[in-house]
Amino acid sequence: MSNVGLAPSVLRFYGETVDEGRRLHRSADGRLELARTKELLRRFLPPAPASVLDVGGGPGVHAEWLVEDGYTVSLVDPIPRHVEQAAAICAASLGDARALDEGDGSYDVVQLLGPLYHLPDADDRRTALSEARRVVKPGGLVAAAAINRYASLFEHVTYAHLHTERMHGPVSKILRTAVHDGDHFTLAYFHRAEELADELREAGLDDVQVFGIEGPAWSLVKAVEQQPGDGPTDDLIASAIAAARMAEPYPELLAASSHLLAVGRAPVNASA
Repeated sequence: MSNVGLAPSVLRFYGETVDEGRRLHRSADGRLELARTKELLRRFLPPAPASVLDVGGGPGVHAEWLVEDGYTVSLVDPIPRHVEQAAAICAASLGDARALDEGDGSYDVVQLLGPLYHLPDADDRRTALSEARRVVKPGGLVAAAAINRYASLFEHVTYAHLHTERMHGPVSKILRTAVHDGDHFTLAYFHRAEELADELREAGLDDVQVFGIEGPAWSLVKAVEQQPGDGPTDDLIASAIAAARMAEPYPELLAASSHLLAVGRAPVNASA
């Protein structure tokens, strides 16, 4: 599958610049993101050995724990480096979230824990979610992650430079437009929670729910990591996870999380 439609900044960032597996396993906010994503998905996943299609699954960080839990996982990603890394964990192939090779109703679960970040065009996001809806079985689970619209505001405070002129403009632009232009990261789209939920519903999914993955204390954990010393303690990370759980009943706190996770189910009636 060609990745010709992928922004060059995405190919460069994940193919040459960042080690996504290292970020999720080693950085404080990455560890928090991984722990909470696992916790949230496990609430909704069907029993193993259900089949999971991990779309945009990167180097296989989530595939690894799913396989350990007994699931049958296939991974699709547009970055050759990621596919090579993930192939040691599960079946992995190059592919595009907007044009999946898999057949209709062929998986119990389809997860997109990254593709929506890098599709600033609304039609592309609709296509990716429609493809997930097509590939999942009737009654099956679709899970999609998004970067929160306000994440950059919190993140750049942790670097202690939001007040500077060079950062004020770019972060203000993200807040206004929801689009990151690719400087120091990639071309990216930042969602509001209600917008993400609407996109899943428009794709034909039912019972849609949205969660704040890291919760309202993630930037505190990240800020401690930026300061001299040993970094955040396990107790601080545990407290941040507790805050994320406690915040779940309060939709107004979704805006404070770095990432959002939406889950929905395909209608049982195949003609729906």
